[in-house]
Amino acid sequence: MYKKAIFTLGIVTLLTIACNKSNRFEASADSQQAKINFVRFDSILINTDSSHMQQSISRFYKAHPGFTAYFAEYIMNVNPTDTTEIAELAFSFNKNTAFRTVNADVEKTFKNIDTLKSTIAKAYQIIQTHLPDINTPDVYFFVSGFNQSIIVEKDFVGVGLDLYLGSDYPAYNDMTYKYMLQNMKPSSIAPDLFASILSANYPFDGKQERLLEKMIYNGKLMYVLSTLLPDVAPNDIIGYSKFQWEWSRKYENKIWQSIVGQNHIFSTELMTMNKYINDAPFTSTISQESPGRLGIWVGWQIVNEYMKKNSDISLKELIQSTDYQNILTQSEYNPK
Repeated sequence: MYKKAIFTLGIVTLLTIACNKSNRFEASADSQQAKINFVRFDSILINTDSSHMQQSISRFYKAHPGFTAYFAEYIMNVNPTDTTEIAELAFSFNKNTAFRTVNADVEKTFKNIDTLKSTIAKAYQIIQTHLPDINTPDVYFFVSGFNQSIIVEKDFVGVGLDLYLGSDYPAYNDMTYKYMLQNMKPSSIAPDLFASILSANYPFDGKQERLLEKMIYNGKLMYVLSTLLPDVAPNDIIGYSKFQWEWSRKYENKIWQSIVGQNHIFSTELMTMNKYINDAPFTSTISQESPGRLGIWVGWQIVNEYMKKNSDISLKELIQSTDYQNILTQSEYNPK
């Protein structure tokens, strides 16, 4: 079961966006529009007739069996077979002032999600063309009580809209770190959703637990993610601000030289790897002015170079490759 971020764009960034919009991995011309059901479970639940909640829960199970059971067990934290308790909790949620406030904010922020639905549908088409082994299930939008942002299961995926209300949403200040707020916005939904789908379908399988493997594995995910979402800016793909992206570009050579110079590239030390890969306000092995997760950013640049030099490599071949040393070698990565 799969569970689960004030600067003008420079010429370099614009060129990078242009590269990401390459048609190398577009959906095939004869592919059909992905048939997806988009379900606003948040609206269904909040608009349910509270005086007949038991009957409503039964209808939910009949119409949406997989998601309703998951929602009961992992969001409500109740036995998914106990429809009486589920109905009682749903009734309490609908009457709770705080819950209703969050729902109202979700309905206001996400009143129209046509653009998001189109983005997801187009990404599904590319998946069906180039990564057909990945399932493209129905998409459920829900309110999680600030509990879960993305769900990836075999028969459905889910988006907890209450965790994407905007970086300045007041409730977030008391529940997460400041550096994570910038990605709690509507435009982060598609990157987060497909990053979760990719990592669920292609988990890390490096034979060696070294920073190199972690960097390039995550770099592969970023590369594929950018092909699924060609209209999303690179900084939004990885969850950087425009300033953070420009900083990384400006100091790319120094970042790489620092990683190599400190002998970190082949490090197997967990703490060292985490400093480069995990969410953090900055990458402490590089600079306090740097963005976090620079190991992933560099891994993405390595994969970009590798794919430029290997135009015959398919998206499936890339994502399934575990020869990380070969990817680094063939990339001839050496930023100036």
